[in-house]
Amino acid sequence: METPLDQLYRIFDQVWVLDTELKLGDGNPAVPYCLVAREIRSRVTIRKWWDELEGRPPFDTGPRTLVVTWFGLAEWEFFDALGLPKWQRHLDLYAEYKNRFNCRATIVDQKPNLKKEQKIKRNSLIGACVQFGIKTIGVAVKEEMRALAQRGPGTSAEKQALFSYCETDVDATEQVFLAMLPEIDVPRALLRGREMADMASVGAAGLPIDVSIYTKLVPDGGFDRITLDLITRVDAQFGVFEGTTFRRELFERLLAKLRRPWPRYPDGQLILTDTTFRDMCLRYPDFEALRQLRNALSKMRLKALTVGRDGRNRYNPSPFATKTGRNAPSSSKSVLGPSTWLRGLIKPEEGQAVAMIDYVSEEFAIGAALSGDEAMKAAYESGDPYLEFAKLAGLVPPDATKESHKPQRDISKTCVLGVGFGMEEQTLSLRIGKHVLVARSLLQQHREIFSTFWAWSDNQVWNAMLTGVARTCFGWEYHVTPDVNPRSLRNFPLQAAAAEILKLAVSLGVENNVKIIAMLHDAVWLEAASGQIDSDVEKMCRFMAEASAIVLDGFVLRTEATIVRYPDRYMDERGRPFWNLVMSLL
Repeated sequence: METPLDQLYRIFDQVWVLDTELKLGDGNPAVPYCLVAREIRSRVTIRKWWDELEGRPPFDTGPRTLVVTWFGLAEWEFFDALGLPKWQRHLDLYAEYKNRFNCRATIVDQKPNLKKEQKIKRNSLIGACVQFGIKTIGVAVKEEMRALAQRGPGTSAEKQALFSYCETDVDATEQVFLAMLPEIDVPRALLRGREMADMASVGAAGLPIDVSIYTKLVPDGGFDRITLDLITRVDAQFGVFEGTTFRRELFERLLAKLRRPWPRYPDGQLILTDTTFRDMCLRYPDFEALRQLRNALSKMRLKALTVGRDGRNRYNPSPFATKTGRNAPSSSKSVLGPSTWLRGLIKPEEGQAVAMIDYVSEEFAIGAALSGDEAMKAAYESGDPYLEFAKLAGLVPPDATKESHKPQRDISKTCVLGVGFGMEEQTLSLRIGKHVLVARSLLQQHREIFSTFWAWSDNQVWNAMLTGVARTCFGWEYHVTPDVNPRSLRNFPLQAAAAEILKLAVSLGVENNVKIIAMLHDAVWLEAASGQIDSDVEKMCRFMAEASAIVLDGFVLRTEATIVRYPDRYMDERGRPFWNLVMSLL
């Protein structure tokens, strides 16, 4: 009887399991050490130190060769660092394991609380070995070998230790692969492997940083020295700090004085998370400086930014990390983290330019396309779906514009965006500053105007509940558990489709020589010579349109681009006032 591995060998001549050791994660380009590769059927095993490769790949990299990795970003960066030709067919077991157990409990989850040095990460190679009953090295040994790779092997004994560790990971990866293969959807897995490779190229490029400002802010401790002045300047209009401490009771007193409602927990305590602050700043824009200050003081660890010696901000893009398949890079290591003012550090080098391209009203458009709601499609194609909803809901006259009826459009936008996340009437009431009856009416009108979308959305929830799984067109799965939040099931198709569109767009760009240097949510950042940036932006916009049409069965999403040429810097307008304040104090 033909096995799944036999079937795979009818497609491929060779199947190699690959693992590499290299130094990564400090913002600098990868420093390669060694690789171990094993061909599963022939049992040929290759062990090479980096300088033994002599510019040649260790195996055939053509379309009849399949390379299997566990979280293959490192393997791609190893090949990149040595200028080796890349393999064309890639299956990454991390992505497949994450997909298979997305929201499902694993054996690791059922382990009792362990000491830190014994704790196994759920989606790690060791975690997969535990799941399938495969013997492998312990957590402590793995951490010891990772530390060795970071500092670099200095003796022949340390080199041999790295080789042995690398081969141990090849052994484990091969056994996990054979255990998982019967349930792997190979064509879709190959797409995810391709995307993993292209995201590695993005991570290796990094964002150009204004080193002159960065060194004043971070290594030189400039931000720490201006903290008190910064608090004094911002807090002058609020009076909610004592020294460097944000005082909840003072903020509550301020809200009472200004007669501003604010979300609260069931016990009556104010909800002061950054997400809530960000949402409420849409209603109270004058609170934005306070939000940026709190974020800078409590969440921003500027010293954690990984900026290399060449002035590039490189970090792990953490592909497929969320339940919806989106990337989830570290907000402390990336300049694109939650504090928008910090994005002012992005500055192209002399003769260069950067561009940010993002999708316009993406989730609304995805909902229209997936549900087939013609009213939603028409609203999106009008160019301003938020204003169009306001017109359909009778909030503004038919001839209204964004400029003539901005407050009403803002209310409409808050409602439309909130629907995608399952916002309820109480929350909407707080965010728009209207009575709960007004919020209830808006949500009801949305259901009536876009009734086809709502029928489809309800069916998505019911179908997932009945079958136990929600699934995208590229096979990313959300496994339903007894305690699932129905709002998560309602949101999943929109968020997961957005993730698949962006990853596919990045692959199309990278594979057609567009230098993509970052990706976040629904946007990508490009870099090119000043004279070439316009054509690269035009090219990338076409790829982003093509990716949306592939995922959405012909429906095309619009994009917007912002181009910044040297000597200007990139700036998110939401963070500009705080950036200017920091620079004036610095």
